[in-house]
Amino acid sequence: MKISVPVIILNYKTYKEATGQFALKLSAIAEKLSKKYGITVIVAPQFVDIAVITAKCKIPVFAQHVDPISPGSNTGQVLPESILAVGGVGTLLNHAERKLPYEILEKTVTLIKKLDFKICICAENLDVASKTAKLNPDYVAFELPELIGTGNSISTTEPALVQSSVKKILDANPKVIPLCGAGISNGNDVYAALKLGTQGVLLASAFTKAKDPEAVLRELLEGAKKYLDEH
Repeated sequence: MKISVPVIILNYKTYKEATGQFALKLSAIAEKLSKKYGITVIVAPQFVDIAVITAKCKIPVFAQHVDPISPGSNTGQVLPESILAVGGVGTLLNHAERKLPYEILEKTVTLIKKLDFKICICAENLDVASKTAKLNPDYVAFELPELIGTGNSISTTEPALVQSSVKKILDANPKVIPLCGAGISNGNDVYAALKLGTQGVLLASAFTKAKDPEAVLRELLEGAKKYLDEH
């Protein structure tokens, strides 16, 4: 599946509002608006919801994590091939809520790059952003953990830091697509992120826990469209 930029990645985490049939409903909204705006929206639901979403929605679906394992005796771990088998196309790695030691992250990336699998690594500081970009993932998403879920957007409260993250990522590996996340809530946040040099955003609660998630996603996409119209 070809994934163009800019991208909006929606992480469903384990919110009740994004579980089971709610996850499917949110994904249908994402599919509809992504098609309308011509802008890529990626969803990252819980593992148990991936198959249902891929069966009913034509939208890129990422796992929230995978483990560096091959088929075999690995009870309780997440096999990358299992995500591919049910239609998933990629994974998040190293999210602030699912941190990985660097050696495990490196092992995971090395393993799944042998598969047709997209990789988005989350980075909590500039050093990690630079270091993980050298692993050659598809995306590195710079996120300040203290802003996650606050509604205080990294792109508007820490613009210089976002610019620095883009430079660090691209200096380390110009093939990597720089993203940012943490507190992204509205179209202005998306527009600001793209103006700062990122090629997309990663967010969760602003969409999944919204009273009107369709209106929220529409506004996020309007922010991306505004940027595209100007460039």
